Amino acid sequence: MLSHIAGAAGAALLLGAAAVTTAVAAGPDPKPSTGVGGCAVVEICVGAGVGGSSGSGDDKSASPGKGTKKPDVPGPCIVTKMDPQPPAGSSVWEGHDPGDGAIYTRICPLAIVGAGATAGLMGPPETFWSATLPVAAIDPAQLAQQALDKMTLLGPDIASPAAAGKYIVGLPMWMWVNKSQTTYGPNAASASAGGVTVTATATVSKIVWKMGDGSAATCNGPGTTYKASYGRQESPTCGHTYTSTSASQAGGNYTVTATSTWTVDWQVNGGGETGQLTAIRQSQEQVAIGELQVVR
Repeated sequence: MLSHIAGAAGAALLLGAAAVTTAVAAGPDPKPSTGVGGCAVVEICVGAGVGGSSGSGDDKSASPGKGTKKPDVPGPCIVTKMDPQPPAGSSVWEGHDPGDGAIYTRICPLAIVGAGATAGLMGPPETFWSATLPVAAIDPAQLAQQALDKMTLLGPDIASPAAAGKYIVGLPMWMWVNKSQTTYGPNAASASAGGVTVTATATVSKIVWKMGDGSAATCNGPGTTYKASYGRQESPTCGHTYTSTSASQAGGNYTVTATSTWTVDWQVNGGGETGQLTAIRQSQEQVAIGELQVVR
C-alpha cells in the first residue's frame, strides 16, 4: 500500500527533499550511504507491504486469498534520485561515469521481529546506482486490499431471532437476516495506482450462527422469512431448535452470535489478473427461550 503521509513526510525530512516524496517498490541491491545532498522525486507505485485494515465493522480481520503476494519487506520503500548527483569518481558510481544512469537513495520502514512494521519509523538511507529509473511494480493484490478498505462491511443485520421475540423449547426457530449493501452485499469499490485500476466486489458467502447453547448452524444464504402459515415446520434454509430454556443463562438470555464471511473477488479493469480476499464480520442478539405453559 502507499505510505502514510506521516511516514512519507518523515522520510522527506531525513533526506532533505525539497518535494513531496512518494513510495516505490524496493530497487536494486543498495550500497552504503554517502550522505550526499538532497533528492528529487522519481515515480510512485504500490510497494510490498503489510496488509492494511479490512474496512469498518465489528470485526476488522481480513485474510488474503489467491492472488496475494507475500511481502518481501515490512512496508513500501521510498526511492529518490539524488540531486545533485555525487561527483565523478565517487565510489557510489561503482565505476560508472556520471550520465551513465544515476544514483538513487532508498529508505525502508523499520520492523520489530515478530511484530511487523513500525508505523512511520524509517531506516537509514541507502544509495545505489541504476542505469534506468527504478521500475514501479504495481501489485494488483494490494490495490484490491485498498479497494476493500474503502468499503463499509458490517456484521449480519439479524432479523430473526429478535430480542423482543417469544421462543419456546422444542419449537423450530427460523433464522434470517435483512439484506443490504453493507450487511450482505454486493458491495464494490476500486483503487488505482500507476495507471492500474482494480475493482473489488464483496458478497456474504455464508453465515455461521452460534446459538448460545453450545450448538451452531452454518447457513449459505440469508435464510427464509417465517410466515404464520408455515406453522411449526422447520426452516428449509436456516434454523435451530432449542432443547432447554435460557433461564439459567446470564440475564435469562442466550447470546446468539452471527458471523458472516465476506468473499471479495477482484479484477484488474480491462481484463487480466484476478484474485480473492476474505473478510469476517460479526453481530449478536440476546434471545430468551421459555417453556410452553399448559393450562389445566
